[in-house]
Amino acid sequence: MSALLDYLVKKKDDRGLMADLRCALVESKRFRAYPHLGYFGGIGDEHEARVKQTVAGLFASHPEPTLKGNIGSLCFQLCSDDERNELRKVDSKPGTMAKRLQYLIASNRDEICERVKRIVLRAKAEGLPVNYVLLESDLIYWGDNVKTRWATSFWASGAEVVDEIPE
Repeated sequence: MSALLDYLVKKKDDRGLMADLRCALVESKRFRAYPHLGYFGGIGDEHEARVKQTVAGLFASHPEPTLKGNIGSLCFQLCSDDERNELRKVDSKPGTMAKRLQYLIASNRDEICERVKRIVLRAKAEGLPVNYVLLESDLIYWGDNVKTRWATSFWASGAEVVDEIPE
């Protein structure tokens, strides 16, 4: 676990701090989070600083951490029962969460932090925990490997196990 996440977990009951950190998600209010994020390199517009601002702001908004899964598996959990059933079909059309995940996977480093916020805030509304440790790492090292892991976690979760190899 990173120093930032250790700090967040220890301070999750500090309502004033969490209010300041939620401001990191809003560009015009981000300066309120800087005194708390400065020690962790969370000041500025560089990619890693934006990742730290995003993770801190999301944690402050939804302090329900877990150590299981990634955003792909979280998206699968957010699927409706109908969409899960559709995912099990080979030629199914993408549902709402599948389209949202495709949108995330199509993101570049400049876009991903802004786009992942919606998924985590939806998880908050559904009461699902988020793996912030892996989220921070995935956002920092955003690239094809991370995109592939998220896609695999989502679409493999919906796949039926096939006993026979088709000829």
